[in-house]
Amino acid sequence: MTPKAIAPLRSRLGRRAGVLLISAAGAYLCLALLSRGPAQTTPKRPGFVDAAPRSKISYKSNNSPGSHKYFPQPMCGGVAIFDYNNDGKMDIFFTNGAQLPEMKKTNPSYYNCLLRQRADGTFEDVTAQAGLTGENLDFNFGVAVGDYDNDGYEDLFICSAGRNVLYHNNGNGTFTDVTKESGIGGKPADTLSVVAAWFDYDNDGLLDLIVDNYTYWTPQTDLRCTMGSKEYYCDPRRYKSVPPRLYHNLGHGKFEDVTEKSGLAKSPGKGMGISIADFNNDGWPDVFIANDTEPNSLFINQGNGTFEERGLEMGVAYNDSAQSGSSMGSDAKDYDNDGNVDIFYNNLMGQVWQLLRNRGNLFSFPYTSKVQTLSLPFSGWSNGFIDYNNDGWKDIYSANGDVDQVNEKSPQHDTMFENVGGKTFVDVSGEMGKDFLHKGYQRGSAFGDLNNDGALDIVVTSLNETPRILMNTADSGNHWLMLSLTGHKSARDAIGAKVKVTTASGRTLYNHVAISVGFMSSSDKRVHFGLGEETKIASVEIRWPSGIQQVLKDVAADQFLKVDEPH
Repeated sequence: MTPKAIAPLRSRLGRRAGVLLISAAGAYLCLALLSRGPAQTTPKRPGFVDAAPRSKISYKSNNSPGSHKYFPQPMCGGVAIFDYNNDGKMDIFFTNGAQLPEMKKTNPSYYNCLLRQRADGTFEDVTAQAGLTGENLDFNFGVAVGDYDNDGYEDLFICSAGRNVLYHNNGNGTFTDVTKESGIGGKPADTLSVVAAWFDYDNDGLLDLIVDNYTYWTPQTDLRCTMGSKEYYCDPRRYKSVPPRLYHNLGHGKFEDVTEKSGLAKSPGKGMGISIADFNNDGWPDVFIANDTEPNSLFINQGNGTFEERGLEMGVAYNDSAQSGSSMGSDAKDYDNDGNVDIFYNNLMGQVWQLLRNRGNLFSFPYTSKVQTLSLPFSGWSNGFIDYNNDGWKDIYSANGDVDQVNEKSPQHDTMFENVGGKTFVDVSGEMGKDFLHKGYQRGSAFGDLNNDGALDIVVTSLNETPRILMNTADSGNHWLMLSLTGHKSARDAIGAKVKVTTASGRTLYNHVAISVGFMSSSDKRVHFGLGEETKIASVEIRWPSGIQQVLKDVAADQFLKVDEPH
């Protein structure tokens, strides 16, 4: 299949990008090619520049700091990058805390925040008009983005200490709280839910929801931990573990709690990160959960509505010292391009971060990667595999900062570990620019191409600070491809769809549709490929969640490719 160019689109940064529209049968194609100069022989490392000051953002992640150390305070500032109004420009949503111990958003400083991207790349606060301030909510944590009713508009689920909430996107710039009528809000009132993810676990074309729970907690049951006259945050092991909850989408805006019948109720944990991927390549989406101070969970989908927890058997339950760490955010991508989805999760300072290589039915620790050594000085929270320099190898970003201000090492800068040929990583953080190296108590982070220039940008929150919108300088000289997939037999968001790119030189690259990334956050659902010096792609192979396989031939680099599932 050879695309036919019929509708060029000029990107806002001066590059000529295009959108390729492929019909269900593959008959209608729209392609615009990017016109570039010759590739650089020695690609340079791009950096990041904070664009937030241009937008005069009033939002700060407010965890209600004070003399008393309430247990959930360190977990504040979830992020979502998504196009809520379908205008082709990525927007940003932030969750926020609440006044403690009242657990109320007593004034606008605790409100959640929706930023709409303007044509000039700045952002406008449209929270109030969208109905997303959350003023009647509690202390909020993670945000999960997904079009659960397949109407073409992305909806939001927000995790809380208190009432979780499902917001339906009305398609007119506003959202409606539909939690009660959906049946998705039923949980014990004292359950602390940190993060959630949408995915179609039974491949019926409707997105289901898994909610990562942590413990039972209220301000009234908060434990006091002191040393002399000084109060500190209690060890998480003093709190009870709880299992995640799974909600099956019945259609027509209704959900059923299937936690018991799915088998998830048998595996309690303290969920901090959740990653969705088909880890065993059987066509069914599986779930990895990074648990704080508990063994991590790997729920393998049995294809019959149930899951089997196989974390210990498959080598992900414990770290390389056979211990449970303070597992934080997680991501699951194929970092070495061998066709198997790997796992990364970070830990607190002194607990080595874990890069787990998928060897088929077993994960192992690639010590030659050097990730364990590079990570020792840092306390990582959110993270993600991000090919920041478009060389075709997924790098590792981590948002860092200690739990509390205990010494001069507590505020930390973020890190970028560059992937060298899928074998090892080098710390290039010092070359990412002064905005990237800001020291603070970073928490949530999300990734997406905010300005549609083919390079991935980063949005990251820091406790009690304005978030940073880190724009990739996009000057590596490397090429790229961005896929926007629309399901028809599959769920419209096509979460879990696998993509294999084979370049003209025979190089193979792998990625999949994944929105839940890192800690408390949701990323741009478009599938990104860095191509290095390659300008031509021999084939793009897509396996949709429905099982349908689609192959596109002779695809040009440096474009946005919109693909519809055949139906």
